[in-house]
Amino acid sequence: MLSQYLYISTAPSLSRDEVETILASSARNNPARGITGLLLYNGRNFLQLLEGDDAELVELMLRITHDPRHTGISMLEHKKINKRACPDWAMKRVLIAESIESRREALEAGLPKGLDPQIAKIIKNFAVLN
Repeated sequence: MLSQYLYISTAPSLSRDEVETILASSARNNPARGITGLLLYNGRNFLQLLEGDDAELVELMLRITHDPRHTGISMLEHKKINKRACPDWAMKRVLIAESIESRREALEAGLPKGLDPQIAKIIKNFAVLN
């Protein structure tokens, strides 16, 4: 059975290069583990959606929890799913537009169509923070 996790964390001092390194590592490692998802970073916080086998996600969350690059990890959602919302994304970075006014629209265009409406709402609300 597949699971889906959605969490938020704080990482106020990461450079763009460090975020790109995290994305590259995820894109390289996740396919072998059957993990898909998306990652948003607003310059202070991460919001990440992860999908895959629950045992793989538990292992990944343990690594994430012990990663010193961010703190204050808070699980927003953990549920069983029948179908992935991000089946083709080893880890997609969803860009958040610089202008707060255009963030919601730009983000909505980049989100997967099969995403649960409640999860999509949380992600869109995250995009207008900071």
